[in-house]
Amino acid sequence: MAKQFSSIDDRLRDFIARQHIFFTASAAARSRVNVSPRETLCLRIISPNTAIYLDRTGSGNETSAHMKADGRMTIMLCAMEGPPMILRLYGHGRIIHRSSLEYSELLHEHYDGNAPLGARQIVWLDIDLVQTSCGFGVPLFGYEGERQSLDNWANTKGQDGIEEYWREKNVLSMDGLATGLFDD
Repeated sequence: MAKQFSSIDDRLRDFIARQHIFFTASAAARSRVNVSPRETLCLRIISPNTAIYLDRTGSGNETSAHMKADGRMTIMLCAMEGPPMILRLYGHGRIIHRSSLEYSELLHEHYDGNAPLGARQIVWLDIDLVQTSCGFGVPLFGYEGERQSLDNWANTKGQDGIEEYWREKNVLSMDGLATGLFDD
């Protein structure tokens, strides 16, 4: 039932565009495996073998630590409405820091120059394998909308409060790996 592809074609790009949530999975040697849900509003497929997403502040910064230590990452999307399917994008990622020219260029080119308050970095994934599977076991769910909680939290904190939070909670992973959040 699983099918493998070397890149994302138009059919798979269309599938990605219809989803409302995706998951990232990453790990490094001797670290816990991290799986995080993310809103697809921040995901962009910029070429048949490249995905990026605007990473927003979270309780930790595990993906960044894992990219710095190892680089392996998988993005998974699954249909929760309509025909069943699971799509996995396997590859190696890297972090693009907010202070970099590349971040500014990607933000301008793929996000109309707008980053929500609390955007930490952009995660870049070079995709080396694309795999679909049936998704028959994925339950059906109806989309109700995006939560406003993260935006409300960020607005309450303000930029200075968010940066203080990053220094307290996002500089090291739960396993003590450096995230590189303030690296230049």
